Amino acid sequence: MPKVKSHKAVLKRVKITASGKVKFKRAFSGHLMSHKTGQKCQQLRGKRLAKSGDITRLAKMLHRPLKAG
Repeated sequence: MPKVKSHKAVLKRVKITASGKVKFKRAFSGHLMSHKTGQKCQQLRGKRLAKSGDITRLAKMLHRPLKAG
């Protein structure tokens, strides 16, 4: 029986906390910030927790149990 490998692209983009929640960086926050409002830039700065709709898909890719944020 072969080893079960986790999805490497997902592992590069998320961080799994000790309690099993998934943190990730929001989209549209890399560059081109001059036309966005200051409030929008502040919102984009922080990390987000994955919602329950994404948890089942991420758990299958990473082969481990996860919790919704």
